[in-house]
Amino acid sequence: MGDEDVDGKCKIVSACSSAKLFLFMVPLVVVSGFLFVNIGPKNPTSFLTSLSTNRISPHLPSYQSLPPAPAPYLSPPTSSLSTKVGSIQGYYNRTIQLNPINIASGSSITSTASLKPMKKRVISNLEKTEFELQKARVAIKAASMNDPVDDPDYVPLGPMYWNAKVFHRSYLEMEKQFKIFVYKEGEPPLFHDGPCKSIYSMEGNFIYEMETDTRFRTNNPEKAHAFYLPLSVVKMVRYVYERDSHDFSPIRKTVKDYIDLVGDKYPYWNRSIGADHFILSCHDWGPEASFSHPHLGQNSIRALCNANTSERFKPRKDVSIPEINLLTGSLKGLVGGPSPSSRPILAFFAGGVHGPVRPVLLQHWENKDNDVRVHKYLPKGTSYSDMMRNSKFCICPSGYEVASPRIVEALYSGCVPVLINSGYVPPFSDVLNWASFSVIVSVEDIPNLKTILTSISPRQYLRMYRRVLKVRRHFEVNSPAKRFDVFHMILHSIWVRRLNVRIREV
Repeated sequence: MGDEDVDGKCKIVSACSSAKLFLFMVPLVVVSGFLFVNIGPKNPTSFLTSLSTNRISPHLPSYQSLPPAPAPYLSPPTSSLSTKVGSIQGYYNRTIQLNPINIASGSSITSTASLKPMKKRVISNLEKTEFELQKARVAIKAASMNDPVDDPDYVPLGPMYWNAKVFHRSYLEMEKQFKIFVYKEGEPPLFHDGPCKSIYSMEGNFIYEMETDTRFRTNNPEKAHAFYLPLSVVKMVRYVYERDSHDFSPIRKTVKDYIDLVGDKYPYWNRSIGADHFILSCHDWGPEASFSHPHLGQNSIRALCNANTSERFKPRKDVSIPEINLLTGSLKGLVGGPSPSSRPILAFFAGGVHGPVRPVLLQHWENKDNDVRVHKYLPKGTSYSDMMRNSKFCICPSGYEVASPRIVEALYSGCVPVLINSGYVPPFSDVLNWASFSVIVSVEDIPNLKTILTSISPRQYLRMYRRVLKVRRHFEVNSPAKRFDVFHMILHSIWVRRLNVRIREV
């Protein structure tokens, strides 16, 4: 083998030597092929919840211009998008499994039968991007077997997380490389604008942070991993929809025209059929608006407050975000509460009667128990926020839609949330184990609500209370945004779903 030069081209040798070398190398090539396919644990550990157990082959070439890196072998895709997009999406309570192997960079065996130098293949920007994402997947996968990483701000630990080490590594990988291109097309108020002081405040706050962000936003779409469509459904309902007309077509046309505009002007939407694009909406009509364009609803990442699986929300592809009612635009006076020993009320709810769940709750518990305080309207002079702070458990039933701002209000107050709904995917369920810091009650068990809550021992309640205090940082709205707050958790959920998709050039 000393006859090879540094460029990998072999010098001329005798016919006999060539034949011997060829007979030696043939079985070596065959064995190497089997090693490439089969190396890796048979039962790999889990990645992030909400990602799939399906595996697709990335078919990465050997890049001489890129350093060697481990990468998983994945079986062929079964994507409904097209041959251009490989999807490894799964149910939100499933996990992805990756088999780490090594892709040798720049190593090849050149036959002596040909002396023609191979042309160096030009690597596209998309291939470089996908290669970087592949390395991130492997780094995240390996985190479950490594020690926790030091972090000056926060180190996720505890049963509140499905896999704290994997989440932390994924978050750090996101900070290191995730880049988002925000389309500049469109004029306020329908685009690049949104409410910041209402029950739909996440729409406006996220748009504002993305517009002013310098860390995750890129002005070069060739370097972007994801593309943000900065539309506001809340503003469309206000300015485009004709009140009480029951005619949704103006909103549908506005959304479709915008998608067609960016699709005609840029190659990125058509390249992925929208799979690396995302929208964010907290309005009840957000899911319906997303289906104004077939590929937007079917393929794109939809970050929605109304995360209802019965209304075509797909946890493997879409993102559930919290509904936060910021009447003043800030958290001043909203976060904090007394210790458990100073919370005399077992459970509390007050709210209007709408939707299918609340009438059942009020029928069984309204003004009927001093421990379970359920009201349609609070008694005069009674403070809603004080009632939450004085309660151990805060009942959060769905209304017309599955999402409720009470969930976040409970976390802010240090009150353990009691979720009563059907088809709702709680925010950040790919990372957070809601069963560890909340009580999930079916609609059928509403009559047994007090029995369920009193069966929780004081020791277990204290555990849940402490976990609430820890996880609420992920739901806090900060301006400017802070690490691990709600803005960054939304970005992380989008990042995870972008990792679930491999885009190929055709």
